[in-house]
Amino acid sequence: MDIKQVKKIIRKKRIRAKVSGDEKTPRLSVFFSNKHISAQVIDDSKGKTLIHITDKTAKKSGKNTESAKEVGKLVAKKALEKKIQSVVFDKGSKKYHGRIKALAEASREQGLKF
Repeated sequence: MDIKQVKKIIRKKRIRAKVSGDEKTPRLSVFFSNKHISAQVIDDSKGKTLIHITDKTAKKSGKNTESAKEVGKLVAKKALEKKIQSVVFDKGSKKYHGRIKALAEASREQGLKF
């Protein structure tokens, strides 16, 4: 493992130590692969995934930021249907910039609080 990967793991562990979700405020976890975008709403106290959305289920193709916005809208819509108004945002080891920011702002516009 090179130093870049080690620093990424350290950042992720530091963030996860501070961020956890429960029944009232579950955790909104965001994951980006090279091709796809995924977001989950997780109740850490039970260890259950409440909502899982990818850009494949959103059926949105095009630019990555556009796909992230669509995933953010769908996550917020499904969360509000399940009567989840607020979540804790877990961005992983990534910066709050670009696709992460687009997904978060789209979720906030739909009414999800974090």
